[in-house]
Amino acid sequence: MLGTIVNCLTIIAGSVVGIGFKNKIPEKYNQTVMQAIGLAVILVGIKGALGCNDLLIIIISLAIGSLMGEMIGIENYLEKLGKFLETRLSKSANGFSAGFVTATLLYCVGSMAIVGSLESGLTGNHDTLFAKAALDGIVSILLSSSLGIGVLFSAVPVLIYQGAITLLAGVVKPMLTPAVIGQMSAIGGLLIVGIGLNMIREKKLKVGNMLPAIFIPLIYFAIKNLFFLN
Repeated sequence: MLGTIVNCLTIIAGSVVGIGFKNKIPEKYNQTVMQAIGLAVILVGIKGALGCNDLLIIIISLAIGSLMGEMIGIENYLEKLGKFLETRLSKSANGFSAGFVTATLLYCVGSMAIVGSLESGLTGNHDTLFAKAALDGIVSILLSSSLGIGVLFSAVPVLIYQGAITLLAGVVKPMLTPAVIGQMSAIGGLLIVGIGLNMIREKKLKVGNMLPAIFIPLIYFAIKNLFFLN
């Protein structure tokens, strides 16, 4: 859990710094800065998505995972949580939900979040999460300077999400073949592209509802092995 805890602390620290800049940057610049960050996020996502050639599994995983996420209403729950926290703060926290949801998804869907948490749980190696922590800290400065305090509170779902993967790593270890990890990372990269598009477009993609897609390759591998062994 050390890597995840450090990751959350850098998000909080970066957000505090970014919030300090928020009122010092004229509003007309915020949108341009946000769009520039969105383009960089898209590039990160494309690089992650190009690491796997199993297109059929990726397409099927996205379709099934999105259907599951839509039925559960993941994005709706994230937005409700953001709105709840917003009402508990102050009227000055306008836009809290947008910052909370955007940052939560961005920090959770990347391959570093998945692979790093697995490495942390399986081998006690926190290097990947430490690297992610440094990157997230920088990104949180940029995001919070535009989107506000909601970015800071994204550290909570990051702690829960990455912590759960770390704790469950031993259970899923037999299924974590390089192919499965590559497929999960590629899907995560595509979802990051979606987040980047949401940062530069008015009409939003429901990336939160697509989150289950990341874990479909793992489920597929488990089912295939079960029937193969039988």
